[in-house]
Amino acid sequence: MQSPEDSPADLQMRQFVERFADSWAATGASRIEGLIAGYLLVDESDGVSPQELSQQLQISAGSVSSYTRALVERGFVRRVRRSGERSHYFVMDEDVWAGFLEREQEYLTSQLQLAVETLPHVREGGVAWQRVRNMRDYMSWLIDSRLGSEWARIKAERDQLQRDQQQNAPGR
Repeated sequence: MQSPEDSPADLQMRQFVERFADSWAATGASRIEGLIAGYLLVDESDGVSPQELSQQLQISAGSVSSYTRALVERGFVRRVRRSGERSHYFVMDEDVWAGFLEREQEYLTSQLQLAVETLPHVREGGVAWQRVRNMRDYMSWLIDSRLGSEWARIKAERDQLQRDQQQNAPGR
């Protein structure tokens, strides 16, 4: 992934992409998928072509196709078209993490419903009952924590603080 003409900033971004991919793979996901997600996370363009992903990440076109499709399906990446062009490009939303939380809430709600429906059908007090009860209460606890709205509040506070600091900067 490195080339002799890489600037220090390019090297830093390449290291980020590699480390991001390692962390992604540590969760049991594909490292190649992590390379693509990491690359798109730090990309400043209005979209990256499949060819650029293949070339820059040194992965096959088939892998780019398979893993970008998976990332699109899970909402981490969007496929976009540029005006007047037939080919497609890939971008990551500015706050992909909020979208992740939204999809996670859907998953948690589904799992909570499954636990609620299953609990009456396992022997009360048994180990299965304990596990399903813990599943129900854990999913409920996560849902009740309102992570998505809390994240929106934290971002708003951070952004307001940044605006305030810019307005109060010397020379303004």
